[in-house]
Amino acid sequence: MAIFSLWVINKAGGLVYQRNFADGLAQLTSNEYLVLAGTLHGIHAITSRLSPTGSSSGAQVIEGETFKMTILLTATGTKFVLLTSLAEATADLVLQRVYEAYADAVMKNPFHTPEMPVRSEGFDTRITSLIGTGQP
Repeated sequence: MAIFSLWVINKAGGLVYQRNFADGLAQLTSNEYLVLAGTLHGIHAITSRLSPTGSSSGAQVIEGETFKMTILLTATGTKFVLLTSLAEATADLVLQRVYEAYADAVMKNPFHTPEMPVRSEGFDTRITSLIGTGQP
């Protein structure tokens, strides 16, 4: 079980926070991460409209052959995305705790501008204590 990466995507589809926790991930540029976040935002919007039984909050888990993406959509439209191994069973709980850390360390910071990149040492510290550094 492993957590590979955490993304925070604002309601417009912009990547406002990204952090890797495991070696072996493809080395992407900042622009490539921005494109991936925007693409995931679009996929999420499409899946929220595809539900045959009425309204839907969109995709919550996307699985690949070797990983899965778990998505937490907040009431404000911010998305928290956790890339994990297929065997990771605690992704939902981790995302909820990341959201709580974001609300406490970022949104309560009077110097943070909403929808802009997260530059908060307090948030980074809480994420490190929650998930770790990714170093053995």
